[in-house]
Amino acid sequence: MSYTSAPATPSAAPSAAPSITPSAAPAVPAVSCPETAFPHDESEPRAVYDAIRDELLLDGRSRLNLATFGTTWMEDEARLLMTETADKNLVDTDEYPQVADMEARCVRMLADLWHAPDPARATGCSTTGSSEAAMLAGLALKRRWEQRRRAAGRDTERPNIVAGANVQVCWKKFCSYFDVEARLVPLAPGRLHLTPEVLAEYCDDRTVGVIGILGSTFDGSYEPIADLCLALDGIEAATGNDIPVHVDGASGAMVAPFLDPDLLWDFQLPRVASINTSGHKYGQVFPGIGWALWRDADALPAELVHHVDYLGGEMNTFSLTFTRSASHVAAQYYTFHRYGYAGLRRLHLESRRTARGLAAGIADLNLFELLTDGSELPAFAFRLTDRAHALGLHERGIALAMRARGWQVPAYPLPTGLSDTWVLRVVVRTGFTPRLAALFLEDLRNAARVVAGATVSVPVEVGEVQVLTVG
Repeated sequence: MSYTSAPATPSAAPSAAPSITPSAAPAVPAVSCPETAFPHDESEPRAVYDAIRDELLLDGRSRLNLATFGTTWMEDEARLLMTETADKNLVDTDEYPQVADMEARCVRMLADLWHAPDPARATGCSTTGSSEAAMLAGLALKRRWEQRRRAAGRDTERPNIVAGANVQVCWKKFCSYFDVEARLVPLAPGRLHLTPEVLAEYCDDRTVGVIGILGSTFDGSYEPIADLCLALDGIEAATGNDIPVHVDGASGAMVAPFLDPDLLWDFQLPRVASINTSGHKYGQVFPGIGWALWRDADALPAELVHHVDYLGGEMNTFSLTFTRSASHVAAQYYTFHRYGYAGLRRLHLESRRTARGLAAGIADLNLFELLTDGSELPAFAFRLTDRAHALGLHERGIALAMRARGWQVPAYPLPTGLSDTWVLRVVVRTGFTPRLAALFLEDLRNAARVVAGATVSVPVEVGEVQVLTVG
């Protein structure tokens, strides 16, 4: 609020200091926001805006949220395009044919990026995110398995999917919603994700597919997709079970093509039937948009694609939703053209370098050890050392101390097999600069000093800082 000096009057005696009063401003009635009842009266637009905006101030700052893989920074031009297309319904292709064509172009671009056999005739669609994309891919795997079983005169009971216990929760939802057994391979010391040597134990003739994760949400590591496919080749040779692979590339499918071009993980591997990714992660678009692509039309059963006559126009649709704003597709089309291969490589390389530098700095602090170092996804997991745990420190205490400085750093136990191991995780995205990384590292050092000082009664060294503890 601005302030002005009250005007002096000729008859007023000089005063030691001018009186200060608020400047005139139009009164905006306060808004009461009931929490358990529908509002009865209408309110002034600005008053409602201010009330909601004030409440949102209590949320964390998205740029300091190192828990999320979601994009938190976009260029002004991309934001403007999202605003200008927010009122367009993506499914109304008859009224908005250009947006529909942009979606198809994005599918073809991704098909080219992921080495589909015929990108010009790519089979795929946009989704609300990788969760929906995973559901669609899982349904296609299940339906293809059912078709093969029926053609062979066999039953279609008790289908299963094989994945590591580090799989994203959307796959557990898929199995629950669509009656598929989730065979999740437990983690083990030295094995933080699915590896090929365990597949034979979990796969059988009822396995509809194996889920390979290109970028685990728990630690940022890539699963060895090519090795998984090779192991499945061996299983087919030994048992006759032809088991396809779906690559959950929610993050990695928009990183590996630019930073790891020689890595075999995509449609270059004949066993890979489908791939999903999140445009709102390393695709540089605000939440939420995802993409699901299939190797070719044969990989997506035609019976799952619905032909709809909508408002006088015909369209094909395969989705779990219907009405959806076109703004995210427009923004994705913008980012693909704005950055191209060279630009996305530059952005992701900057993120990976920042992640690796920050990981190295954390490793230099005597209280922490790395599980991963940001050399695959620009994300990594780390934990307190056994020595720090023995002194009574815990990862949750570090996370809470960092939150006091505005940083959101998740602390959580690893999945089945290593559930006694707690970790902290940092995700580096565009907008998390080397300067912010340096500030984070200093705050982490100080947080460790605070937590150690409040917990133990002996000196603890944290990097170059000698902790003065409370006796």
